[in-house]
Amino acid sequence: MAPEESADAAGLLQSFERRFLAARALRSFPWQSLEEKLRDSSDSQLLLDVLQKTVKHPLCVKHPPSAKFMRCFLSELIKKHEAVHAEPLDELYEALAEVLTTEESTQCHRSYLLPSGEAVTLSESTALVSHGTTGLVTWDAALYLTEWAVENPATFTDRTVLELGSGAGLTGLAICKLCRPKAYVFSDCHSQVLEQLQGNVLLNGLSVEPGVTPPRQHPGCDTPDSEKPTVTVAQLDWDLVTAPQLSAFQPDIVIAADVLYCPETILSLVAVLQTLSACRKDRSALDAYIAFTIRNLETCQLFTAELGRAGIRWEAVPRHDQKLFPYEVLSEMGMLKLTL
Repeated sequence: MAPEESADAAGLLQSFERRFLAARALRSFPWQSLEEKLRDSSDSQLLLDVLQKTVKHPLCVKHPPSAKFMRCFLSELIKKHEAVHAEPLDELYEALAEVLTTEESTQCHRSYLLPSGEAVTLSESTALVSHGTTGLVTWDAALYLTEWAVENPATFTDRTVLELGSGAGLTGLAICKLCRPKAYVFSDCHSQVLEQLQGNVLLNGLSVEPGVTPPRQHPGCDTPDSEKPTVTVAQLDWDLVTAPQLSAFQPDIVIAADVLYCPETILSLVAVLQTLSACRKDRSALDAYIAFTIRNLETCQLFTAELGRAGIRWEAVPRHDQKLFPYEVLSEMGMLKLTL
């Protein structure tokens, strides 16, 4: 295979790998490119390579996506093979037969590959809305904020980070793995979300401190644990939280992703941000980064208008082009930097 063809094949395999591990919509996969390459080749090695990067990937074997997703993926892969090759490929049918015997679960896994070679693996609900909350799945704004954090690790290094509405935990786990924060506080209000969030923290090799505690002073040793931040998972209802409770977190920076989805939530969020600002008193200003999917321009305008009424300064963060993660095709992202 020529170097250019080899690079194209590697790019195609990486695209399948990232989309499959993150269990993205099948329509987002580069099926047409795969079929074109299969037509240009007389052997089935490319399909076997795709199989190794997806269903047979060690992360998939250990933490599989939903059985339905794997079944649909393999069915589509078989269709592409049958469209260009007369001889069946036993490995594809064996993989499908194995998936067909797998019992469907209400939980599945998504894994996101990081530039370091590590991965963040999340246990998520198979339903978009489950137990009355949308916090049991990862939304695109969390991917966008995570990419920005990876590009700007110094923003978080040796600092205490408070995340509002952590959901499944992707952004915080990536920051803990790559950006060396001193302490990280995941927060959400729904009990089911908090239970799953704590499980995801443990799944990714971090330990959870009970309650809200000051950051540990790690001994000067070279063990891996000495590099890990103090992690807290806190229940935080924006409508009920008090100034002393927020002050106890002692954050150096605040972040949130995909929390601008209705007027009531926006009003509650701005109230929390205003309280956090008041807690600073004579201390230096507190930066907050809010990432969101632009679904409704009026919702975004309401947020900035409420920030103005609360006396909170804001500025738009320039868009970044890095695409570590696969998104939905039509997702449009935005992010604001607030000064509290």
